Amino acid sequence: MATIRLRPNDDVAVALRDLEPGHLVDDVRTIERVGAGHKVALHNMPAGALIRKYGQVIGVATEAIPAGAHVHSHNLEFSATPHDGPPPAAQRKVEPMGATFKGILRADGRAATRNYLGIVTSVNCSATVARQIARGMEILLGDYPNIDGVVPITHSGGCAIASSGEGIDVLRRTLAGYARHPNFAGVLMLGLGCETNQISQLIEAEGLVRSDVFDALSIQEAGGTSRAVAAGIDRMRAMLPAANRAVRSTLPASHLIVGLQCGGSDGYSGITANPSLGAAADLLVAEGGAAILSETPEIYGAEHLLIQRAETAAVAEALRERIAWWESHAAQTGGSLDNNPSAGNKAGGLTTILEKSLGAVAKGGTSPLRAVYRYAEPVAERGFVFMDTPGYDPVSATGQVAGGANLICFTTGRGSVFGCKPAPSLKLATNSDLYRRMPDDMDIDCGVIIDEGVPIEVMGKRIFELILATASGRKTKSEELGFGDDEFQPWQLGAVM
Repeated sequence: MATIRLRPNDDVAVALRDLEPGHLVDDVRTIERVGAGHKVALHNMPAGALIRKYGQVIGVATEAIPAGAHVHSHNLEFSATPHDGPPPAAQRKVEPMGATFKGILRADGRAATRNYLGIVTSVNCSATVARQIARGMEILLGDYPNIDGVVPITHSGGCAIASSGEGIDVLRRTLAGYARHPNFAGVLMLGLGCETNQISQLIEAEGLVRSDVFDALSIQEAGGTSRAVAAGIDRMRAMLPAANRAVRSTLPASHLIVGLQCGGSDGYSGITANPSLGAAADLLVAEGGAAILSETPEIYGAEHLLIQRAETAAVAEALRERIAWWESHAAQTGGSLDNNPSAGNKAGGLTTILEKSLGAVAKGGTSPLRAVYRYAEPVAERGFVFMDTPGYDPVSATGQVAGGANLICFTTGRGSVFGCKPAPSLKLATNSDLYRRMPDDMDIDCGVIIDEGVPIEVMGKRIFELILATASGRKTKSEELGFGDDEFQPWQLGAVM
């Protein structure tokens, strides 16, 4: 099989390998080269014609497109047309299996998939000291084998912002989400002392409580860099015995909260890895776990498929409100949501945000949409939920982890490299060529759906089993490579002054 037509009423087929001129596709011969992952016209289309893929409109022809032509940015553009495609797929009939994993049950009833100590910084100015404390702590861990490591959570903000309002509220909510994350057995919050984002105010606003496993430190009050490093190591050393007492036990999969991510998407994303991850998400939801879909700009044009799955009118309206906010936000900054597909996305065959979004929402499976959360809000619901985040992967994943995600699943077609401590991050390759080219980075090959005919449901089960194994302590490829210390990226809202 060299091409695939995803729905009977599609105007294009997707090339599953490079096609040279003269290749026969559904009784039509290609008239030019069409690269793997790209689209070929299945019939003549006049300028102005709406073009469909996945049974949905992905754009409008900017010129007459003959049958067999390559359909891409040179002859297809975004079109804000009414949704006229088929409704979302029916909900999968999934019976719970009583799935379990070996996790760490914290005192508050939440489950951890990793057992780290963390240093959460309030401001960029404390980043270097945080890293030095982490390095000093690592040499002490030899006597504490149940601790996975010490993670410095550093970022570029925390000052030169308004002392009140949405910007600092989002930052504080994000930092607090990491400070209370179950994958951290103990946390030191570290500031400079004169920043806008004062630690004392953050602790009060977010209801954090000092204890034997949560402390705070100011570099200026400690007497400078060297003394702050020494004091930080002393305070974290006191957390080691309690953190080391954590042991893994058999827990139900309902304790898992999985963030669904995609990055470096290509023309295969919506055919292989994304729908397979959706099938795995449905399995998780059936077990009582939570699956978080995010990246609001990357569901744009496909949001109707999620709205139709909303459990209540209030949930549907919450998602509509977030889409409207993004439309206004993009307009105010002189941008367009159709600017979202990156150069790599387009090289991989994706042309418009509509096409990209239709593939992206497949990560969410078929379960009902139970809730819509703001960025970094604690995820309290079980089931399939949505969190409003930017499409930029590190910022989006940061919000999910702050919300409580104890594992991330990340699909990629171009080869994104990413880690997300303290949550392990699994990489799902959309095509086998990528899996072969980047074997040290990819955890599972979803390209076998095309190459070997593996059904989506079977691949979904494989992903779900890998989720359980990873939650039980199996290291991901990104963990083996050391990713995760530098990928923390809170969403920066408001003016930097």
